[in-house]
Amino acid sequence: MTERFAIYYAPSATSNLWERAATWLGRDSNDGDLFDGPVAGIDRDRLLNMTQSANRYGFHATLKAPMALVDGASEADLRAAITSFAGEHQPIDLGKPMLASLDGFLALMVEQNDALQDFAAHVVERFDVFRAPMTNKDRAARANRNLSERQIELLDAYGYPYVFDEFRFHMTLSDRLPEADQAEVSKAASTWFNPVLDEPLVLDRLSLYREPDAGKPFVRLADFKLGLTA
Repeated sequence: MTERFAIYYAPSATSNLWERAATWLGRDSNDGDLFDGPVAGIDRDRLLNMTQSANRYGFHATLKAPMALVDGASEADLRAAITSFAGEHQPIDLGKPMLASLDGFLALMVEQNDALQDFAAHVVERFDVFRAPMTNKDRAARANRNLSERQIELLDAYGYPYVFDEFRFHMTLSDRLPEADQAEVSKAASTWFNPVLDEPLVLDRLSLYREPDAGKPFVRLADFKLGLTA
């Protein structure tokens, strides 16, 4: 078994945003529910075809990218460390989410701010001790993305190229879309998510996700509220 764990931000699993995102993606990574039927005029099969990777990873914003645990570390150890870390940090106001295209991927994004950037950097650094070294196969897969010199440097140091100065908070809603589909899918997403785009986001928790084996859907295991001591 090749399990991996990731530390994400995800809104409350009872929030309107979570429910709409899970329906859009076709899967709720918190309870395993699957969704059928069209969304905002897009046939479900077609939408699933355009959200395969986003569906598998579950709705989230990446803070510490998926990682195999280093020898000697356990899920219980990771949970304890997240509990401690969460108690040391306060929630961060993110403002209202915005639909945007990020390198061809449809995503919900927010205005970057120093508190968010600092927090994301602390997550990367604090939990890197739990990360097993990348295999050659994993490195090749992540490096084969036209990365910049700086991104390659970060990949080799932290197992992921989009951290620190390269970090951009985003909650992915699609795989990379063909140019011919971008306008239609963006319009459908705008219609579907419009009711929740006026609700400000608060980064108020860390969410632990688990990939039970390579290629399997990620499962939302637990939330750790910021500002709460153990």
